[in-house]
Amino acid sequence: MKITIRAAVSALALAVAAVPAIAAREPALTAAQADQFIAKAEKELFDLSLPTQQVAWVNATYLTDDTDALNTLFGAKNTEASVRLAKEAAKYDKVSGLSPDTRRKLDILRQGIVLPAPSREGAATELNALSTKMSSAYGKGRGTLNGKDINGSDIEEKMGTDRNPAELKEMWASWHDNVGKPMKDDYARMVAIANQGAKELGYQDLGAMWRSNYDMAPDDFAKLTDKLWMQVKPLYDQLHCYTRTKLNEKYGDAVQPKSGPIRADLLGNMWAQEWGNIYDIVAPKGAGDLGFDTTDLLNAKGYDALKMVKGGEGFFSSLGFAPLPDSFWARSQFTKPADREVICHASAWDVDNKDDLRIKMCIKVNGDDFTTIHHELGHNYYQRAYNKQPFLYLNGANDGFHEAIGDAIALSITPDYLVQIGLLDPAKVPSEDKDTGLLLRQAMDKVAFLPFGLLVDKWRWGVFNGTIKPAHYNDAWTDLRLQYQGITPPVERGADAFDAGAKYHVPASTPYARYFLARILQFQFYKAACDASGWTGPLHRCSFYGNKEVGAKLNAMLEMGMSKPWPDALQAFTGSREMDGTAMIAYFKPLMTWLEAQNKGKTCGW
Repeated sequence: MKITIRAAVSALALAVAAVPAIAAREPALTAAQADQFIAKAEKELFDLSLPTQQVAWVNATYLTDDTDALNTLFGAKNTEASVRLAKEAAKYDKVSGLSPDTRRKLDILRQGIVLPAPSREGAATELNALSTKMSSAYGKGRGTLNGKDINGSDIEEKMGTDRNPAELKEMWASWHDNVGKPMKDDYARMVAIANQGAKELGYQDLGAMWRSNYDMAPDDFAKLTDKLWMQVKPLYDQLHCYTRTKLNEKYGDAVQPKSGPIRADLLGNMWAQEWGNIYDIVAPKGAGDLGFDTTDLLNAKGYDALKMVKGGEGFFSSLGFAPLPDSFWARSQFTKPADREVICHASAWDVDNKDDLRIKMCIKVNGDDFTTIHHELGHNYYQRAYNKQPFLYLNGANDGFHEAIGDAIALSITPDYLVQIGLLDPAKVPSEDKDTGLLLRQAMDKVAFLPFGLLVDKWRWGVFNGTIKPAHYNDAWTDLRLQYQGITPPVERGADAFDAGAKYHVPASTPYARYFLARILQFQFYKAACDASGWTGPLHRCSFYGNKEVGAKLNAMLEMGMSKPWPDALQAFTGSREMDGTAMIAYFKPLMTWLEAQNKGKTCGW
């Protein structure tokens, strides 16, 4: 995840806009006036962004009532500016003769708002307060294990390593009850306010507004996500079928039946969004033993949090990118402080829109966090690459791009790469007969995530357009989880439950379709980088570590920021103007063949 400033969106992704009635017989506005307005707006927003980001950083890393209040205050300041500038931007919507650049920036001002408030007095402050309250409650959230209190960071780690079904059930239920359930009414209130704001801006609802931010009509974007899902769904279905069989063999029919959905808490992750932590359960005999474990390698070499981040920086340096600034090392949060509450959810920050780059994590020495570091640094290097763009273009070509860059880099964490950086003994590089295991391990994260990445916003789009009412929030969430993921809660969920709120991005109002797009785009980026590097072997074994030609080509795309429609940026690096799942399917083709053989004779689906 990244944190960025655009269109006066704060670190809590809050901004406000409203469209007043325009008085009759106003003098006709001109294209020159629109140009002047944009120049003024960008300077004002740039100047406002620094203190807003600084306060948001302090709030995220020092969670107290006082920092919550300060974050709400500065969110309100952003609100005031956003209201005024959005009012003006709306006035220029029909002006003739606008340059493409000014038209694009006006659209970004109008469309790039995550939580719009209506213009009535007090709405903006209430919206900021609700969002801050829910994000803070999430950061302070607790579950239990054997009846004892356990924080969010630790519960995530335990869910990945615990193999006791009763303990997994307790952690899952306690987290969802303690964190999600109390915020249901606040969430419903926030939705009502933001929907009013979206309608004042001329959108049917907040979901339509979110979907308008992809250089296409909102309905066309929804159709694109459905098309991409159908491309990759057969691979997910085979992975689900195989994984369910292995869980049944591990736990028995009473815990995980041979048919139907998978029990959500058994998949090694609080939200069943990535399954790599249970690779030990599903690993095929012989081929499943990869010959190494990244967590063990890191510990054996004495890696700590700082050394892991230095390792991630080293990958980008090998591509020709300049080192991270000294301030990055002085100001980032790498580990969870012992003396205060913080939001541990990993994020990347560009505080001053120049070079005050930071990451915020509670790093543990394991393979997952090593991968996450590469992902977060992908945001930072993207942020620095486009920092010479005008303020309104300080973002990725679309939000899926921003998430995909670091993931494409992380796909290069292959055995050969681990050898090159001195983590893996060359004699222990897995032979080709281990490829099934390597691909299965990747699929347990990359492929397993796809339906979750899609359904989070599918649920919110329904909430925003009113087809999902507050009384049915949880039923609809559970139904979508079953429909797309084929999973079911480990315990009965009451009508007062709010399981969606137990996922960070929901209370934080972070649009989630970006993560689904990123899973698709990262394979397109990865394949393009491997092709540019001259790689001729199996795609999944490619590492472009050390290839400065790839780095130069990548940087050319990153430097564009949001200045051009995303198909232009995609074409600059991959040669294609369309997002599609074919690169992902090509990467996992050997695994798909193997899974089909393993599942032969079984009743797949749910």
